[in-house]
Amino acid sequence: MDDGSIDVKRAARDAAYAMPLGEINPADPEIFRTDTWGPYFERLRAEDPVHWAESGEEDIGGYWSVVKFNDIMAVDSDHERFSSEPTIVLPDPAEDFTLPMFIAMDPPKHDVQRKTVSPIVAGHNLANLEPIIRERAAKILDDCPIGVEFDWVDKVSIELTTMTLATLFDFPWEDRRKLTRWSDVATASPDSGIFSSTDPEIAENERRAELFECVDYFMRLWNERVNAPPKPDLISMLCHGEATRDMDRMEYLGNLILLIVGGNDTTRNTISGSVLALHQNPDQDRKLRENPELIPSMVSETIRWQTPLAYMRRTAMEDVEIGGKTIRKGDKVAMWYVSGNRDEEVIERPNDYIIDRERARHHMSFGFGIHRCVGNRLAELQLKIIWEEILKRFPKIEVVGTPTLVNSSFVKGYEKLPVIIPTRN
Repeated sequence: MDDGSIDVKRAARDAAYAMPLGEINPADPEIFRTDTWGPYFERLRAEDPVHWAESGEEDIGGYWSVVKFNDIMAVDSDHERFSSEPTIVLPDPAEDFTLPMFIAMDPPKHDVQRKTVSPIVAGHNLANLEPIIRERAAKILDDCPIGVEFDWVDKVSIELTTMTLATLFDFPWEDRRKLTRWSDVATASPDSGIFSSTDPEIAENERRAELFECVDYFMRLWNERVNAPPKPDLISMLCHGEATRDMDRMEYLGNLILLIVGGNDTTRNTISGSVLALHQNPDQDRKLRENPELIPSMVSETIRWQTPLAYMRRTAMEDVEIGGKTIRKGDKVAMWYVSGNRDEEVIERPNDYIIDRERARHHMSFGFGIHRCVGNRLAELQLKIIWEEILKRFPKIEVVGTPTLVNSSFVKGYEKLPVIIPTRN
């Protein structure tokens, strides 16, 4: 780490500790865009682990932040007292644009809808997908330029995960980048830069228009497959599933967005994060190249280190006491996975990136309880394959500029990651 980077980190820590405790708003996307979130959560874990914040945003208002590993696990595992409805993000859904999805449902409806799509990531299907993913990863990497700067996010991370997602949906191949766009649109804030205007009203209208385009496209695929014999793709599973075949248009869109974002955004950001983490930790990069059998452990450590979804929201169904604080019925609760994965009392040296860490899979990036990420094994598989193929080809990947981070407190990821691959093996 160069001196300039050290100065930035020191200034960020000073700012976090100088701010009055009650003014800390962990959901401020700016601390994620500038990669200065760490000291704020470090302070909250030490001084106020169940923290009330006023966001200043009309659609968020006040909310609780739970920032320690064991407290987060307790909330996440208690779906009776902490509901996933009406949404898993802090902003409340607009009354005229609600998107039901099974991750934002409680049992029993959650259970039957999740069960409808879970076969897509069952062990036998992953075994069938593995050679397909490997062939695609190999081609993507073989097409990477040597000695020339390019954007790893666009060239590799997005391409591999979008190809996989298109396969899961049996989505028209030539239009697969629409999935990438819809994933970005679904989670973007008005000032994200992906809309034509930063005016909240104009940006929201654009967002809705694009999501309606998404559901209209998928309705055509639904209509084709509902009249055909069931097949092992997500759309066919939904239109033939007893619990999902009668969904209305908005619930169909909600579940599509869940599957698109869950299958695309999180994995692509961890692939990008793995390149950055190994660049920033050359001793771990060397260790991996000398011991390729560490790839599975490195994958788990990267998923912890990156934490591609920073939080999930719950809503209290009754008064609950946690950490000496009383959370009232109806209050919003943010479970900050990104902070739990840095909890010094649970994870040794949590800010260090250690690819052979003991119990590397002991992290909370996939959540706990009934909402634990349904596609976690597929995410791990894609990361494992891409790194097995990288090590066959490239002795080094150099990050040659500052990454552009997503302007979001929910999706913790990368818009751009400039790299150069000096040589091939």
